[in-house]
Amino acid sequence: MSMRTAVRVHCLRRRPRRWPVHILASQSSVAGTASATPSILNTASACPTSVKLAVSPTPTHQASSPLQPLQEYDALVSAGTLKPDPHQRRIVEQHLQPFYTSLLSYSPPPVPPPPPSTFAPTLFSRLFARSTLSLPEEPPKNAPKGLYLYGDVGTGKTMLMDLFYLSLPPSVIRKRRVHFHAFMIDVHKRIHAAKAEMGVQDGGDPIAPVARDLAREAYVLCFDEFQVTDIADAMILRRLFENLLRYGVVMVITSNRHPDDLYKNGIQRSSFIPAIELLKSQFQVTDLDSGTDYRRIPRALSHVYYSPLTPENKAKIDKIFRSLTTPSSSSSSRTDPVVTNRPLTTFGRTIYVPLSTSRVARFTFEELCARPLSAADYLEITRTFGTIFITDVPKLDIGRKDVARRFITFIDTCYESKTKLFVLSEVPIFQIFSDDGTSDKGQISDHMRSVMDDLGLPPEVVGASSMFTGEEEIFAFARACSRLVQMGSKEWAETAGRP
Repeated sequence: MSMRTAVRVHCLRRRPRRWPVHILASQSSVAGTASATPSILNTASACPTSVKLAVSPTPTHQASSPLQPLQEYDALVSAGTLKPDPHQRRIVEQHLQPFYTSLLSYSPPPVPPPPPSTFAPTLFSRLFARSTLSLPEEPPKNAPKGLYLYGDVGTGKTMLMDLFYLSLPPSVIRKRRVHFHAFMIDVHKRIHAAKAEMGVQDGGDPIAPVARDLAREAYVLCFDEFQVTDIADAMILRRLFENLLRYGVVMVITSNRHPDDLYKNGIQRSSFIPAIELLKSQFQVTDLDSGTDYRRIPRALSHVYYSPLTPENKAKIDKIFRSLTTPSSSSSSRTDPVVTNRPLTTFGRTIYVPLSTSRVARFTFEELCARPLSAADYLEITRTFGTIFITDVPKLDIGRKDVARRFITFIDTCYESKTKLFVLSEVPIFQIFSDDGTSDKGQISDHMRSVMDDLGLPPEVVGASSMFTGEEEIFAFARACSRLVQMGSKEWAETAGRP
């Protein structure tokens, strides 16, 4: 497999090229520093919370304009930042570079502005709004086909997409690079707001104005880690993508799955089939698997995971927490005290953080994962706090599958937000998911076992995956375990969690 490295980069505003720590740390000895965390999707040119930059002290070039994708790739290989990979270079040469070239001469059609009082409760205003939101029957004929890059966990999908995004010329101003999970949370918020404006009696389609607003903000969209596991998302995506394409939006998508394998065995999957056909007809679908495995490079672990639940280990965690939350002796006053039950608001409801300063939070496992928290809640927590402590993590079995799913969602959110994580657990970190032996190990396909072996996961972790059902769940489990390895590394500890 190619590029066994998942990377996160922050949007650059025409600065010299800088590259992510996971490339640099695993393929050279350069250490990085982390960037600030912007708010989620505030502007078309801003990156979401899930996107981070870990920079190299030595840019590959100092030009005022970025290199083109193939030039950038070759420059990174020449500099030793990337290892040569013929398959990966062919992907850049045959897909990313032509796509980039086609964008240079592409101008999307104008997107109509939102009409005044679009959702006013009068018949006239509703008719006016619908006529204003009318769409072309099909995408513009001069719009380039999008790119859909798929491959197993760690095949370099994110690196290639970021290479393309950072290579875009200054003329492409309306662009956005976003983790798909964060994007869908934003879409749901927009739909909720549109429905509130329309009112329950209107009966209009809230997706149309949402697509229009997204198209006005960016006509180049890059989605990282596209997956469909939720019936609500499945029902939204077909109409959303149809509308975006008709407005002339072009997209780059990375995913673990070929379009035909998306939302497999999902509820009402037949309703999602048109979205799959849309992806296959409007995107260049490209397999990234090459057999090169970069992620097997060993990583030294930092002191962030502690087990078992002994007084000695609890004292170590307490000491680290105090060191990160106590002001230095030179401080004349405590400007950032530890407070209890700090309120955070998401989707109109409030969650409470048991112990925290403005940048450091502490939870027990039950407080974080036994409560019915959603991905949006975890995103708000990791957006707010750069460092998070979790204590009293038990060994999980199939009887607590929902809790295990929440923990996996939380791990993914921490990874995307470049959060520094400290864990005190009953058993070593990779035994937390160890099964009790009652589930059927035969449920794990040979392919999935191979994926987990490629990620260097211990045998007990591979066995534990049988507590999950369906390949989407097992992919999520394998990815979370792989991310725990990276989040426990010294490179991560040195760069994560900074404001």
